[in-house]
Amino acid sequence: TDPQFGPDSSPVWARQLPTCSSHPKGTSEPFPPDYTLTSSSMSLQSESKLYNGSDKDVSSSGNKLTKKESLKVQKKNYREEKKRATKELLSTITDPSVIVMADWLKIRGTLKSWTKLWCVLKPGVLLIYKTHKNGQWVGTVLLNACELIERPSKKDGFCFKLFHPLEQSIWAVKGPKGEAVGSITQPLPGSHLIFRATSESDGRCWMDALELALKCSGLLKRTMIREGKEELASTAGESSQINFYSLLRAHNMQGFQFNDSDQFKDPDLYSDKSDREGEQDHEESDVEGLGKSEESDSDTSERQDDSYIDLDPNEALRETPYLEQSHEELGEAGEASQTETVSEENKSLIWTLLKQVRPGMDLSKVVLPTFILEPRSFLDKLSDYYYHADFLSEAAVEENAYNRMKKVVKWYISGFYKKPQGLKKPYNPIIGETYRCMWLHSKTNSKTFYISEQVSHHPPVSAFYVSNRKDGFCLSGSILAKSKFYGNSLSAILDGEARLTFLNRGEDYVMNMPYAHCKGILYGTMTLELAGQITIACEKTGYSAQLEFKLKPFLGNNDSVNQVSGKIKLGKEVLATLEGHWDSEIFINDKKTGVVDTFWNPTAELRQSRLTRCTVPPEDQGDYESERLWQHVTRAINNKDQTEATNEKFILEEAQRKSTRERKAKCEDWAPGLFEQDPVTGEWHYRYADTRPWDPLNDMIQFEKDGWIQTKVRHRTPMVRSASVISLSNQGPRRDGNCKCQVGWPTEQRSLSCFYTS
Repeated sequence: TDPQFGPDSSPVWARQLPTCSSHPKGTSEPFPPDYTLTSSSMSLQSESKLYNGSDKDVSSSGNKLTKKESLKVQKKNYREEKKRATKELLSTITDPSVIVMADWLKIRGTLKSWTKLWCVLKPGVLLIYKTHKNGQWVGTVLLNACELIERPSKKDGFCFKLFHPLEQSIWAVKGPKGEAVGSITQPLPGSHLIFRATSESDGRCWMDALELALKCSGLLKRTMIREGKEELASTAGESSQINFYSLLRAHNMQGFQFNDSDQFKDPDLYSDKSDREGEQDHEESDVEGLGKSEESDSDTSERQDDSYIDLDPNEALRETPYLEQSHEELGEAGEASQTETVSEENKSLIWTLLKQVRPGMDLSKVVLPTFILEPRSFLDKLSDYYYHADFLSEAAVEENAYNRMKKVVKWYISGFYKKPQGLKKPYNPIIGETYRCMWLHSKTNSKTFYISEQVSHHPPVSAFYVSNRKDGFCLSGSILAKSKFYGNSLSAILDGEARLTFLNRGEDYVMNMPYAHCKGILYGTMTLELAGQITIACEKTGYSAQLEFKLKPFLGNNDSVNQVSGKIKLGKEVLATLEGHWDSEIFINDKKTGVVDTFWNPTAELRQSRLTRCTVPPEDQGDYESERLWQHVTRAINNKDQTEATNEKFILEEAQRKSTRERKAKCEDWAPGLFEQDPVTGEWHYRYADTRPWDPLNDMIQFEKDGWIQTKVRHRTPMVRSASVISLSNQGPRRDGNCKCQVGWPTEQRSLSCFYTS
């Protein structure tokens, strides 16, 4: 028999709760086979409390603690009991075999549209996923704070509602595996959820199961003892009840990190009088182990959580200094700025280079001559796409989904017309190299921050993150740079995706990049062009855009250079087509009206409206920040001293090779400082990504310090930043004078000056 189904092929929840669909109120209900009631389960009048020192056996003879015994021993036992209870509950939550009920339910979002999600009911919590494989966590509902009621509906099926009677949040701040941010779906309400089952019998069954979980979450106790937990289960205290919120408040462990909230501040949630008094004095959560060890004489469980600091709103920020960029090179439109005639001296260098390669070969390990280098890093070049980030600010507040997509496409195209004079290639970043900059938005009085890091050298992967929470968008991604040699031409391929997110809408726009094609290496004029098909797609709205960057035909004239065409679609329906040149004018043809308008034109006026970019002064940069790292090579190239540039470039590359050999000898892997890789998907994520929508009543300003993009807030609130999942497992919260958020600090993370020199 399939373990997920009973003999009658019924789902697992039907086997565990065989009579839940139609039994009358008050009749006995079966419990899931993995559970049993404690001996005190029939005494619901007593309040759920954790053990304290006076209830704990402290000797093998079983004698109770007496008044003569030290307070220190009592507090130690108190903390150990809370830790044991918390560990038991969290193991239950994370155990995939412990399920009261699981099935698909439709959930109504804040926009009154329904989404079908996989719901897993466990004692005290309701876990919500996108798929039945439990891989894409959406959210966790804390049932102890909820009330349950049937909801009438005209539609087919059966509706019921979970809600907080005081309209407080019903959501946990972390997922079952420590997730800080749930999978993107339509926005869900904060204080209630409305569910729809396919039939009345299924709905009644869900209500019965939820009623069971609501009333008995503190009474259910595991009987199926997992490996190595026999002794723990035997000393659990047969006649004690465990309050769910007390467990959540007790410890920060197993990757969970819980913030305080008003909904936790209930007199019944405390295990002794001293806790209640501490709450009145400090108005903070009862969190242990955040600064002192559990063996400390001081009662850390009752002290104020120092991860929240009251600041004067007028206090100066401790942020990275930025200076406005003094000069910016903009190539002219057309083919003139993309061609270059190679001198005889440099031709000999090219021939020497070509002897090392063959057609189809990857050039990532080939040392290129410095005369073709653009004097800046590839990490710097990736920031060219955000001089018109104000288009994204406009798109974030655009109510029409079609117009939002058009603004996103317009922003995407705006990143290409900035090009160097001549055929140039930026430096290949060194592993551990970082680059950061910022743009000022005068219209919205906000800032767009850009952070990038070279997270791998072989293969060469560059990760980046862009954030402007005040204007409602962020963008992240990684690029694997490849290059192929084809005889008289070569292609630089940017393999990877970027994900643009509108924070207030929960919309993701996934996009890729065209490739750069250089021809005329052996004969003819060396020319650089963009080519390839790209897609910008938003799964939530169904809108997508397709653009094709075209190479100049063999017999084409100057007007056929830098051509681009495309279309904007809703599903399979084409709404508009695009045609023109990506560095000059592009026209849009609306298919419904037949009207042709100018979609994009980088006129002199538009170029003047480019956002002002600010960079970090060299004296405030770390040793491995791009400008400071390549300063000697850049100076030599600007002085047209190719010999000196080659020598300085060799010094940097040799230092990198030496560092790689040393790590290999020690069997050590490189650990990036600002990004981390998802072990499942392989995607790179910024460690300190904060994707919460901007709160104008509480959020004051977004700023950056040592590569960490933060937000200064007015008041202490139960906010949780989108911190690293990895960082939550071993670290306590970090206190920062500018940010009143509780966050985990990654084990590998150091200050920029530290990891730059490693």
